[in-house]
Amino acid sequence: MHLALFDFDGTLTTRDSFLPFLHHLAGTPGFAAGLARSSGPLLAYALRLMANDAAKAQVVRQFMGGRSLAEVHEQGARYAREGLPRLLRPQTMAALAAHREAGHTCVLVSASLDVYLHPWAEQQGFDAVLCTSLAVDASQRITGELHPRNCHGPEKVSRIHQWLAGRTPTHITAYGDSRGDREMLAMAQSPHWIG
Repeated sequence: MHLALFDFDGTLTTRDSFLPFLHHLAGTPGFAAGLARSSGPLLAYALRLMANDAAKAQVVRQFMGGRSLAEVHEQGARYAREGLPRLLRPQTMAALAAHREAGHTCVLVSASLDVYLHPWAEQQGFDAVLCTSLAVDASQRITGELHPRNCHGPEKVSRIHQWLAGRTPTHITAYGDSRGDREMLAMAQSPHWIG
């Protein structure tokens, strides 16, 4: 099995997809208000004073805490159809098409949210999606926590090994663009830094 691993934000896209999704979900006034309430965690993360996971959970809590998971899934599917196509990076999408044409196993590995990555990846013919999920309570309302963890950095490699479940690829090609992809790129015989 030739395994092709793709990060999403900045690799298959030209920019982050999380904040545009929050804008799509909340609308312009709600997005501005949510960003203002989230400015502390965002600044702390930018200055490396707060871990990626903790900052992201606080932003998720501000924008989605208490919302119905079904509603957010519906908005995620719409964003996958209408928003994500405008963000795609043609060169890396061409690399994905070449891997699919060659019959390679293509896996999307991203810290972005499953509510929009799953429908998008299904359209693109990925074999699997390893990403960040939202925790919900007994009534299927979003708690604001990430479940089980943010799929970033070493967590990406952990998820890949869990997914492989003892299978050993004959070759691994990986595509990434940031420090959150370093561990994944390090496990590949053919790593590609994008951007």
